[in-house]
Amino acid sequence: MKVLRGLDEARAVFTRRRAPQNDQATRRATEEILNRVRDEGDDALRHYSERFDGVRLDELTVPADAFADALGVVPSDLREAIALSARRIRAYYEHQPREGFLQPEAGGLIGQLVRPLERVGCYVPGGSAPLFSTLLMSAVPARVAGVPDIVVATPPRKDGSVAPEILVAAHELGISTVYRVGGAQAIAALAYGTETITPVDKIVGPGNPYVVAAKQLVFGTVGIESLPGPTETLVLADADADPRHVVADLLAQAEHVYAQPVLVTTSEALLSAVEAEIETQLHGLSTAASARESVEERGYAVLVADLDEGMAVANLYAPEHLCLLVRDPWGVLGHVKHAGGIFLGEHSMEALGDYMAGPSHVMPTGATARFSSAINVRDFQKVIPLVNTSAALLKEIGPAAARMARAEGLEAHARAIESRLGVVGSSPHND
Repeated sequence: MKVLRGLDEARAVFTRRRAPQNDQATRRATEEILNRVRDEGDDALRHYSERFDGVRLDELTVPADAFADALGVVPSDLREAIALSARRIRAYYEHQPREGFLQPEAGGLIGQLVRPLERVGCYVPGGSAPLFSTLLMSAVPARVAGVPDIVVATPPRKDGSVAPEILVAAHELGISTVYRVGGAQAIAALAYGTETITPVDKIVGPGNPYVVAAKQLVFGTVGIESLPGPTETLVLADADADPRHVVADLLAQAEHVYAQPVLVTTSEALLSAVEAEIETQLHGLSTAASARESVEERGYAVLVADLDEGMAVANLYAPEHLCLLVRDPWGVLGHVKHAGGIFLGEHSMEALGDYMAGPSHVMPTGATARFSSAINVRDFQKVIPLVNTSAALLKEIGPAAARMARAEGLEAHARAIESRLGVVGSSPHND
């Protein structure tokens, strides 16, 4: 890990995270895929499945009997864990307000109507392992929001099948439509539609750089919840922190490809212990290669004078995951301004949050926690303002509105208001 000292050195390094990543080659390749899928539909999807996934598919949709087969393949203890995770995620999001409001006002009312999206597509990465937990973390909040139609797109395996764990998770959530299509071509199909795939209203879920580029390019045609990049975690630790726990939390994220682990600490002794413990825990770790690369290439340790400076560094970094391994995590919680998720104390490891704690693990990365949030119920709803103005209220506020309209040069706006007030050749309706 590269060592920085103090807020100023951290600022010089971490503010670069806000610079946009312009990989023109990725963008051009993604545009070509999007255009071909839009123009050629299913034929393009089959072409790219053969090219990128090494499988020729006749049917793009997973057949119904594959769900029953998956239930027989996945061990019962894992099925029970998936069910428990789904229940805990649902229970967490059911606490979030899901309704609008109606506020009486001078004989009329103002308010909000809240309506769920009608059709959502969840992208589930495949890669080296099927991330079925991502399906739970994105689809359950959509279910709680009231979305009636949720579909899944995920890359096929070499034999054309979809990982049974993903199908079990889909079955647990009552999702019956799974498309065995991955990559940028899946995003294109969900956005534009093909002969097989009906377009959705919003696409959610992480993916590789091509998936993220595709989500960026189709935004506007379809809703996009975020543009998630590589995972990151920042551990704030004081002298009382157990170095074993610090390293365990850092490596839990470092084992992801391109991850960035960051330690911010008030203690040089802890930093020394952490550096030694990293080697201990990497030994025998099946993902040691990717974890070591993350630590050595993108890992940082920041030594600070006190926890106030430590929190200043954390807020500057705006991490996806903020782990507070300090003596009194509640004492520093009030100073948190920017974080995708907060994990307080040694028993609240972020890895638990990836599967079972309740909140979605789809959280903002790349310092976007400065202005965005983890997936939540509102991501799957529309808020529609409602206005019902009484004659009495119109008489009170209408003239001021008309004055503002004329000040902006919008005479028809002013006349539309005044026509109800009896000012422009019309009698007011005072019912």
